[in-house]
Amino acid sequence: MPLSAEILQASILIVDDQMANVQLLEQLLREAGYSQVSACMKPEEVCALHRKNHYDLILLDLQMPVMDGFQVMEGLKTNTVDSYLPVIVLTAQPGHKLRALQMGAKDFISKPFDLVEVKTRIHNMLEVRLLYKKLANYNRELEATVAERTAELRESEARYRSLTELASDWYWEQDEHGHFTKVSGPVLEMLGIQVAPLAGQPNPVVLGGWNEAEREKLRRTITERQPFLDYVFRRVGADGSQQTFQVSGEPMFDRASRFIGYRGIGVELTSKL
Repeated sequence: MPLSAEILQASILIVDDQMANVQLLEQLLREAGYSQVSACMKPEEVCALHRKNHYDLILLDLQMPVMDGFQVMEGLKTNTVDSYLPVIVLTAQPGHKLRALQMGAKDFISKPFDLVEVKTRIHNMLEVRLLYKKLANYNRELEATVAERTAELRESEARYRSLTELASDWYWEQDEHGHFTKVSGPVLEMLGIQVAPLAGQPNPVVLGGWNEAEREKLRRTITERQPFLDYVFRRVGADGSQQTFQVSGEPMFDRASRFIGYRGIGVELTSKL
């Protein structure tokens, strides 16, 4: 819907204790094409009406009995649904204009009314108000979309880790300093890489009998932050038995392309034969 059409459908409340002023403003607005115009001559009812109807604009007289316009504005500030105060004050006192603006009013209309000025200020105010509402709605939709996508990514990551653990003998993650942060399976022993132990865990027992050339090639690949796929290396036990392992890994980077660590999976091929 074009913004001009939305402006004419905006909800407007006239608050004035003088019937003549209410009738004049109602007639002016309806002749200008505004379709949702209502009025209230009891200022003490304005806050409840606004909480119920969420007006796009309130035309508020400042000098009224029981509650003046300044007291009404104080009450409107307690609205927890919308922090925006959609008020144009109506006043014949030049000294009241600055005070009203300082209290949160968005504009003022001087009495006696200049009809062209009234229509212009109301239109401009509603244009800003509706754009503000569109921005607020967009931000809420954006936050909801981000929350939904974040939940989907977390679910996807959990599924990925679960599948990798099922499809491999071990899974590991390292930080940018090479420290292991997540370990599933005997990765420390199987990889035979000398690293600091995980917090709260004893030092891993590093087995001998590895093919040092193969291990050095793997260490160099990790040091250079290169991915590796199905890399095979071997170990010969003290009894002459041979173990064969296959590992895959990749470096991890954040959104700023900063290196944040490594992750990988591996299987012992010996046990699969």
